[in-house]
Amino acid sequence: MDYIVRFIFVRRKIFMVVREKPSLFRGYYVVAAGFGIWFIGWGSYSISFGVFLKPIIAEFGWSRADATLAYSSMFMVQATIGILMGWLTDRIGSRSLMLWFGSFIGISYLLLSQVNDLWQFQLSYALAGGIGTSVLNIPVIVAVSRWFRKGQGTMLGIVQAGAGIGGFIFPPLSGWIILSYGWREAYFSLGICTLVIMFICGLYLRSDPVKAEVSGKEDAGAGAPTQKPASQERVQPPVRRPMFQGAFWMLMGIYGSFGFCRATFLAHIAAHTQDLGFTLSDGAFITALISGSSIAGRVGTGRLSDKLGNRAALAVSFGITTMAILLALEADRLWMLYLFGLAFGFAWGAQAVLRFTATSEVFGLSSLGFLLGLLSFIEAIAAMLGSYLGGYVFDLFGNYRPIFWAGVCIAALGGALSFFLKPRPRTS
Repeated sequence: MDYIVRFIFVRRKIFMVVREKPSLFRGYYVVAAGFGIWFIGWGSYSISFGVFLKPIIAEFGWSRADATLAYSSMFMVQATIGILMGWLTDRIGSRSLMLWFGSFIGISYLLLSQVNDLWQFQLSYALAGGIGTSVLNIPVIVAVSRWFRKGQGTMLGIVQAGAGIGGFIFPPLSGWIILSYGWREAYFSLGICTLVIMFICGLYLRSDPVKAEVSGKEDAGAGAPTQKPASQERVQPPVRRPMFQGAFWMLMGIYGSFGFCRATFLAHIAAHTQDLGFTLSDGAFITALISGSSIAGRVGTGRLSDKLGNRAALAVSFGITTMAILLALEADRLWMLYLFGLAFGFAWGAQAVLRFTATSEVFGLSSLGFLLGLLSFIEAIAAMLGSYLGGYVFDLFGNYRPIFWAGVCIAALGGALSFFLKPRPRTS
């Protein structure tokens, strides 16, 4: 039997760790846990909202602005708590946060299955959902970033592919349950599934490679590292006063552009498809197509960014988003909406990875959780505005054209900011 003996220096103390030589780098378990969290968290909760929109409105007679206020308010709650989550991630770790707060998504689903009034719907989605989704981004991204420096973009792409796969599965599944049993049964089923998956994955989300080795509490299948974890490398020192640097403001614009376009179309594309005369199943499939094609963007662009950097890939992805929205503006046939879904989803998946790796590349890892909290706050505000204004504009004009044109301009702005973003040189 092979064993590994290591001497680890932590807080002026030397620890000798003797353990059985494992076969797999334990960072891959963190990636798998992150994949599962994004699969059920983003893949079902955020992406499937639009599938439920028209059935719920039809039953209660609410306006689209009132109904989507629940979705948009979720982003505001998520953003506000997200700043605190970034601070807590740097101090108590990703695993504890996920185990404490991840269950709120499942609780939100269960509450939604019982609502009878608008205020109940808005409170269940905005408050419980906002708390639950606030731990999906920062704790997972920070955990993976601390385990991987080489191939970080690829690992983040794999994690975020979970949202793509979940988003490909859950909208059609939700649509089928709604048509067969009703929207309440769909929400209840998703709630039970979410509670189970979030708890299991949260157990494996270790955020600090050094503490994991010192504690000796590794999982049985965890393996010896095949590379040095990112948090043990010498990287650039922390940036002081990032808000006084131009790169931070450019990243704010990039995050805002991403949040606005993503939330607007995920919330309304299924309803827009039905407004054009197509079925609920068609709208659910286009939502799934967006999410499914994002897998290629998340995984493929992550690998590309490892070799070529983030600036060019980000700019191109926003260019694709711009063209996709222009196509949606003129779409009157189902195949055109399918093409929109493929293009928009690929670009969304690319941006989902590249905005995080760009932040890490520019500002380093030491305060990554805090910085992501600030930037995610801006992203959430933009998402809140996009999703709510989509419903408001429809109630006002009877169509989505004005908000779609706003999406064209905002996506183009994101591309321009990405092109001029400069990475911070590393120190040895």
